[in-house]
Amino acid sequence: LYRIVNQYARASYVTDSDVEIAQLLEAQNNSMWAGTKTYSIKGELGYLCLMKILDTSHCMYKSSDQPIIQKGTSRELDLNWHKEKNGDCRLNINVKPAALVLNTVPALYFDIDQHEIGPLANADFNTQQWDMLLSVPTVHADNCAAFSQQLITQLPNISIPPPVEIETLTIENESPKPCLELITNIDQVNGERTHLMRLRFAYADFEINVLPIFPIVNTLENSRIVSVHRDIDLEEDYMERIFEESFQGVTLNIKDNLIQQNDSEQADFGFASPNDLAPMQSLELWRNFIENTIPELKKEGWNIAFNPSFKLQFHQVSNWEEELEASIDDNSIKDRNDWFELRFDLDVKGKKIPLLPLVANVLKHYDPSDALSGDLPKNLTLPLPTYMGEGQYIQIPAERIQGICKILYELYDQQTLDAQNFNAENGSIKLSRFDAPRLAELEEQNEATWRGGKAMRDLGRKLKNFKGIKNIAPPRGLKTTLRDYQQQGLNWLQFLRSYQFNGILADDMGLGKTVQTLAHLLKEKEAKRFNKPCLIVAPTSLMSNWRREAEQFTPKLSVLILQGADRKKHFDEINNYDLVLTTFPLIVRDQKVLLEHDYYYLILDEAQVIKNPNAKAAKLVREIKADHRLCITGTPMENHLGELWALFDFLMPGFLGNSKTFTQQFRNPIEKHANDEVRKRLAHRINPFMLRRSKSEVAKELPDKTEILRSVSFDKKQAALYESIRLSMQKKVRDAIKDKGLSRSHITILDALLKLRQTCCDPQLMSLPQAKKVKSSAKLEMLMEMLPEMIDEGRKILIFSQFTKMLGIIEKQLIEYKINYSKLTGQTTKREQAIDKFRSGNADVFLISLKAGGVGLNLTEADTVIHYDPWWNPAVENQATDRAHRIGQNKAVFVYKLIIENTLEEKIMAMQARKKSLADGVYDKKKSSKDMKLTADDLQELFAPLVG
Repeated sequence: LYRIVNQYARASYVTDSDVEIAQLLEAQNNSMWAGTKTYSIKGELGYLCLMKILDTSHCMYKSSDQPIIQKGTSRELDLNWHKEKNGDCRLNINVKPAALVLNTVPALYFDIDQHEIGPLANADFNTQQWDMLLSVPTVHADNCAAFSQQLITQLPNISIPPPVEIETLTIENESPKPCLELITNIDQVNGERTHLMRLRFAYADFEINVLPIFPIVNTLENSRIVSVHRDIDLEEDYMERIFEESFQGVTLNIKDNLIQQNDSEQADFGFASPNDLAPMQSLELWRNFIENTIPELKKEGWNIAFNPSFKLQFHQVSNWEEELEASIDDNSIKDRNDWFELRFDLDVKGKKIPLLPLVANVLKHYDPSDALSGDLPKNLTLPLPTYMGEGQYIQIPAERIQGICKILYELYDQQTLDAQNFNAENGSIKLSRFDAPRLAELEEQNEATWRGGKAMRDLGRKLKNFKGIKNIAPPRGLKTTLRDYQQQGLNWLQFLRSYQFNGILADDMGLGKTVQTLAHLLKEKEAKRFNKPCLIVAPTSLMSNWRREAEQFTPKLSVLILQGADRKKHFDEINNYDLVLTTFPLIVRDQKVLLEHDYYYLILDEAQVIKNPNAKAAKLVREIKADHRLCITGTPMENHLGELWALFDFLMPGFLGNSKTFTQQFRNPIEKHANDEVRKRLAHRINPFMLRRSKSEVAKELPDKTEILRSVSFDKKQAALYESIRLSMQKKVRDAIKDKGLSRSHITILDALLKLRQTCCDPQLMSLPQAKKVKSSAKLEMLMEMLPEMIDEGRKILIFSQFTKMLGIIEKQLIEYKINYSKLTGQTTKREQAIDKFRSGNADVFLISLKAGGVGLNLTEADTVIHYDPWWNPAVENQATDRAHRIGQNKAVFVYKLIIENTLEEKIMAMQARKKSLADGVYDKKKSSKDMKLTADDLQELFAPLVG
């Protein structure tokens, strides 16, 4: 059989019918071992198998020599009791005419002599009943009465006469009355409560179980048999009535007051809430059933009983304004973090019940998106504290707690939202003043009596309806006139300070974020509001820019730069300065000293550096103690919303929730599903705390051309190279002047200045062996920090350099950064194609050499010009700038000049204003020595050593 079933070496004579028979036999295999297999022909499978065997006409008994067994006609089954002389009773199972009984369903007989197998009449038994009948022992005379009672009650539908006659009461033609008992089962292991209903039917004065579903049910009642003839159809109609209420049917075993769900045919039948319902949905189902359905059932004639174990009571809030009280603990608003406690209390039966812990259950049992989008059930059923009694619940309309749900879930995810978030004594939750706008939302959404926290609630309303801020007079000592949008920036910074908020100044590059910040800090100093230093952390390339702009615009603010090897000697002077500047890499090295101080302001310039909250610098700035914090960046978000979260987590921890909550609530809906409503909600929340103006927004306030000087310092290796070349060239120039005089040393001086300029641009421009060893370029690194932000702002950029080789070096960087570019030099053969690529928008950056593109081009598509290496003849420089800044240009043009701090680039820029002819003389070979008028003092300044 095994081979036939599994198709192993199956003989050609084996038919499909043989395979089916083998499979049916294998299904009734009684042994695991092939050598001892036995097969039982019983039950429904046995009947099917035997019929297929008979159909083959190859069925013989014991031996193939015997005649083929045929299908016979129906015979009668006779069951009777034989009473022995001693009173014992024995069950006789006879077939007429005589034959063996086969335990199949339907039952069959086997007549060995006649070689027939056929159906048995009066033998409508299932397999278990057959097993019981075939195993009935001889009944002792003393047990015959009890046995007769058991036989009638357990096999009511089998026409077997009992061994002795038993008094029987027959109930028929009666309509059933449904009886429903509500029960609560408590699991003995974990204490979990399950609410159930047990259904029974009453016929006259007798109740019967639903199961098993036999037309006649015999029960033992005071030594007599009560035989109930059931109306199965009407019973099923009653059962359907409960199914319509969304309950599911269950089988119950009730024993010793313990309830277990099982599949026994002798079990009770009942109902429970569906397994796939959330706990709160299940409670709502029960509440609706108890409050609405049970009264209807009683009217329909049902008997309803409540078991003492069943304890479910549901309360409602009739008047929210009178019964809901919101309170804020003002006493907690004293420390500099400004935390306060908020609580809501419901009046239930004269007792105050904290609402927030109840609402927390909503977020623990429902999908967050449903809780926040308003897709909750219309009514929610929430458990009351145990001190209100066992099984006490309150029904609350979902719309009443929508705002509270939003607050709780924004602060805590499902895993952390539990009792520890609440004050154990009063059920309040801790919020910061950054959450004030949420209070305004709650006031609008909840009819409640509010107590305390007036200032906080007023602030919340002001922030929620954020439309504008009071104008502030600029500081008296500011040495510039702020443009209108810059004045608005000052107003905004003053607003944040006055309400002790923090924020992000996120204007486009070139709009004066630094001067707005300096004006704000000077205003604070003039108002005598800070007597501690302000710590400003910025990239290395911006140190000199902060110093220079502070000297230019706010000279009354003293500045200390903690940079370079000698910075440590200034650590003791930190408290003596208004502004302390340091870099992101150095705060990690100097953290011990920096963490010892308290600061009035902690300002991060190019704050996107901390977009990875797990980076060392990002973790460290969170530890620095400061009264106020400010982020400055033109790109608060470069790749994803998580970067924006990182900035706000530094500024106002908890304002946007933790990272996981923010991802679930905002990042995923916005980034993955493009949910515009969620995007608007996020924008509305951060609006008061982030000020961002694009260049196009303030174009009317901008001059046609804005010139910006960007400087950076060398690193150690590049500084050492510059210094060695300077010393060498200084000696060479001195010797030339000594031999030929100043006026005849033009070529030597020009060559010396050229090498120093190349060192400033990139050491790789020179063929000197010592230059080849220096791989870093401070100016190139600064350029590549600027370009991505400019491109993100949608700028079109021209980069000019006098050195074609320098453009090639920049080109390699653009390729590495995957920035689209075009290039125009003297070697460009397809000049028009290069120009068209930029003008058509297929390139964001246009690399142009002075000789190839300094004149004659019309590139009004550009709005940004970068002079990588200033050629100190202003006329030539202006000609290059005018490629973009010319007639037809409808955008403001930003012109950036990149220089290396404390080198001849910076010195000649300073000299340019007072000695314009000097630059003309140095770079115009046609100029005579008389026109040049280069003095010994000029040379001494140009070849001065690096400072610091």
